[in-house]
Amino acid sequence: MSIGAVMAGAPPETINVQGRSQWHLTWRRLRQDKVAMASLVVILIMVVLALAAPLFVAIVHHPPNVAYPNTGEDVAGNPVGPGTNGFWLGTDGTGRDLFIRILYGARISLFVGFVTTVLGAIAGVTVGLVAGYFGGVVDTILARFIDAVLAFPYIVLALSLAVVVGPSLTVIIAVIAFFSWAAIARIVRGQTLSIKEKEYIEAARSLGAGPFRIMFLDILPNLLAPVLVIATLYIPTAVVFEATLSYLGLGIQPPVASWGNILADAQNFYQQAWWYVVFPAAALLITTLAFNLLGDGIRDAMDPRTERVFAAGQGRRRRAGRNKTGGALDAPNVVPFVPPPGGN
Repeated sequence: MSIGAVMAGAPPETINVQGRSQWHLTWRRLRQDKVAMASLVVILIMVVLALAAPLFVAIVHHPPNVAYPNTGEDVAGNPVGPGTNGFWLGTDGTGRDLFIRILYGARISLFVGFVTTVLGAIAGVTVGLVAGYFGGVVDTILARFIDAVLAFPYIVLALSLAVVVGPSLTVIIAVIAFFSWAAIARIVRGQTLSIKEKEYIEAARSLGAGPFRIMFLDILPNLLAPVLVIATLYIPTAVVFEATLSYLGLGIQPPVASWGNILADAQNFYQQAWWYVVFPAAALLITTLAFNLLGDGIRDAMDPRTERVFAAGQGRRRRAGRNKTGGALDAPNVVPFVPPPGGN
């Protein structure tokens, strides 16, 4: 029933109040954020392009690891430019299709970003819940371990494993996942310490609920919002870290395509082939920027008090106030003073 019906004095039993969950309200606020929605569209486009990489190979007939010295290189042995001989974005230093290799590099980068973030979120949430809920000695031990992981220079471990074990996709995922869970665990631990003192948690304990049921059924749903925000911001970090290791020769090894090793090889041709540097660097920049902007949008949508979420609404209210009051901003209704007859 509408608000007008309520004001008209409708019977209380005929009034239907429709509730909205926190996730529904968050999605409604997020849809009003044009930057966040545009970032989400960009991310979806990158995911679709990465998944459709074999389809593009079937269209252009250029496998990612096949060189075409006759059509993919000029007479001087340099890469050919975009649109030449059917190469949409040109070729790389050995005459391979740059567009196809960028798509296959996106498959590697996005796979590493999503997998490491999921693994880190699962481990971080579990450790943070256990530490925050049980407290005492358990909390002390786990909290100090979290601090040690956060203080350890992860690039040193990545370099050491790459030298001892050898650079591989497994090493990259293991290193990034191992260091991504600690920050999530710290946030979850702090939130759990606060939530476990709430009245409904005490009520669950009094009804005989066990600790694991309380942690994963009563506390965890209230932690999904901050975990989702930090996980969204961790994906671009993982993508950049994978590209950095591959650029240094410690990650994905050629001929497997990765944005990092593509840029590493492109530095030898940046004067002769600008596209060889610009296109893979643009793909990396756009992807990481889109994830960061989406994470900021989700954070603002989950916190209705932030100024950014309501900036558009406040602007509309200001304009409406000016129109109603002839330029005054939200001027109150003032009754003019009329002196009584014969009075001062």
